[in-house]
Amino acid sequence: MTQQIDLFSDSPTLPPVGGLQVIADAIDAGEEQALSARIDAAPLEPFRFGQWTGKRMTAHYGSAYDYQRSRPIPAPPMPPWLLDLRERLGEWFRIAPVALQQALLIRYDPGAGIGWHRDRPQYGEVIGLSLGAPATLRLRQRLPDGGFARHAVPLAPRAAYLLSGEVRESWEHSIVPMEQTRRSITFRTMR
Repeated sequence: MTQQIDLFSDSPTLPPVGGLQVIADAIDAGEEQALSARIDAAPLEPFRFGQWTGKRMTAHYGSAYDYQRSRPIPAPPMPPWLLDLRERLGEWFRIAPVALQQALLIRYDPGAGIGWHRDRPQYGEVIGLSLGAPATLRLRQRLPDGGFARHAVPLAPRAAYLLSGEVRESWEHSIVPMEQTRRSITFRTMR
């Protein structure tokens, strides 16, 4: 099982799932406000999955995913402020920052969440930074009897997390629909 990293303060107690790491208070409140403003100023569009349009607003950098053709496609290059954040998060989670080739900005307005999923297989490790309202990262893994093992990981504002190894390959994750606006920045490696 991967060890939890705690650089700044007490991290939540993590479930016994390999590859899951959380850093509480990865950034300070001032940087959180600045990053939230940058997300709001980005060219956000409703998430689209085929004919379906989600409630969350997204912007992609480096790479996006074409759900019609089932493959990654080019996206605008990461702006300098994202490259700086990528550098720090990559170092904290011991991933070469240059390997984090995809960035996704998301704004979850009230009522928006994300259903059960596993990130597309073209992507590898996933680093997320949670901003604004607290959220719960739900995890589930199908059991041989058809049921699920489930865990809930609280994500306080300013928490960073890593999904790699077992949790990335064998578990699905979701975010419950939000009651308050939440923003997130996700970086992914490519396979």
